Amino acid sequence: MKPYQSIPIQDCGEPLIAIPLEQFSVETPHPYQKLGAGYGEKSPYYLRSNVIEALIQAQTYLQQQYPGWKIHIFDGYRPVTVQRFMVDYTFTSLLKEKGLNLDNLSPTQQESLWQQVYQIWAVPSDDLATPPPHSTGAAVDITLIDDGGQLLDMGGMIDELSERSQPNYYANSTDRIEQNYHQRRTLLHQIMTQAGFLRHPGEWWHFSLGDQMWAWQSQTEVAYYGRM
Repeated sequence: MKPYQSIPIQDCGEPLIAIPLEQFSVETPHPYQKLGAGYGEKSPYYLRSNVIEALIQAQTYLQQQYPGWKIHIFDGYRPVTVQRFMVDYTFTSLLKEKGLNLDNLSPTQQESLWQQVYQIWAVPSDDLATPPPHSTGAAVDITLIDDGGQLLDMGGMIDELSERSQPNYYANSTDRIEQNYHQRRTLLHQIMTQAGFLRHPGEWWHFSLGDQMWAWQSQTEVAYYGRM
């Protein structure tokens, strides 16, 4: 159990609705759907209605500084079933990357691999008191595109299992290119916090508003959004 999961939830009942994708940049079909993840009647491009309004406001702040730039939405709503699918997929991918066979691993080795997976992925809990952040419709994974429609290089990929996922990984670098990475991450953080979001402490791309992680970071007594 992570610290933020101790925050009680009093869901406000706000609807989960489709993001107006024409206002943003997205990838279609979604990367998880390409892998076989099933979302049922919803899609990764759903969020709570007020979260969408805040995201639109964040993009307005972005375009005030950089006309023509857009927020690129990588992922929004994620049912617990999809969370479980991606956790298992990431574990299997890690095995292949390391050239390991699950049947030959000790319980300690398996636990070490799972800990690596859970550095990025929330546990796919079915407990209503401890939902994965994306399953609330209040968390979104994003990056930026420029006025030419090109994704900005942020010095690491979304969902990357490495230290580069830490938001301030490049903060103290003296390399010019790496300084650019940090400046872009700082810009992303700036526009999102200005709109009311808070960033995941260990992921430069993950922002939330109103869920348990947000409440824990902002020292709010309750979270407004629970599992959908």
